[in-house]
Amino acid sequence: MNDLSNATFIMPLRIESQDRLRNIILSLSYLLNNFKTNVIIQEVDTDSKFQQYAAPELEKLVSDLTPITLVFEESQDPIFHRTRILNDMLLESKTDVVVNYDTDVIFPTNSYLKSYDMILNQGYDLVYPYGQGEWQQKVQLYPDLMTKFVQSGYKWEVLNEGEHNEKSTSDYGWAQFFNRKSYIEGGMENEEFVSYGYEDNERVHRFETLGYKVGRVDDQIFHLEHARTFNSWFSNPHIGNNKDLYDRIKTLNKEELEHYYSTVDYIKNRNGKE
Repeated sequence: MNDLSNATFIMPLRIESQDRLRNIILSLSYLLNNFKTNVIIQEVDTDSKFQQYAAPELEKLVSDLTPITLVFEESQDPIFHRTRILNDMLLESKTDVVVNYDTDVIFPTNSYLKSYDMILNQGYDLVYPYGQGEWQQKVQLYPDLMTKFVQSGYKWEVLNEGEHNEKSTSDYGWAQFFNRKSYIEGGMENEEFVSYGYEDNERVHRFETLGYKVGRVDDQIFHLEHARTFNSWFSNPHIGNNKDLYDRIKTLNKEELEHYYSTVDYIKNRNGKE
């Protein structure tokens, strides 16, 4: 088992479809069968679909589920405020490395290890565990591929064998390894971005502008395809506000950006909680 014991994967969750359910089961199975690590899941929904549907399947696939901390927040709000949920989990984490982790992604084993080492031993503050450009495999998990993946013991190489896979580009979303201290000092997730859109672009712009050390591991990303609601697409009703906010932040220099992040309400409201 590969040692990532000084890392915590933080995973915001709302299970809105059957393939989202499948993906959280498979991505967690992959993590916990390959790595000794820590996971915080914060599920925000009307009821805990993770507890009802995912946990029983995970018990069959993973020998030890104690690394998972599940936080359930009951909400009737159709909007999934991902940035706020990530900050809740970031402040709950205790490890030196924190991984903002999408429930629908898997990387080659070595990508996790390299990213972890870059944070702990090479002075990086933020690391993207995948290449920029045409590094993405869009994986259609048809039953035969899913069965083969499970029966292999969750070997990532099997995901390359999907005959319905499609190569695509990758940029700044999906997952990021952070030095926890830098993540918090650099403004955490910007909670003024609501639901989906432009928060991934703003994050890298901010950490580079503020002078943090940002790196990347040139390797594949496997994106487990899924149905999309407005919380995961440009039909999000907040998309216009998110774009305007990103466009405004892009114009700020380092000093202006530092001032902005010292005055936003969500930072002031969370002061002292880390």
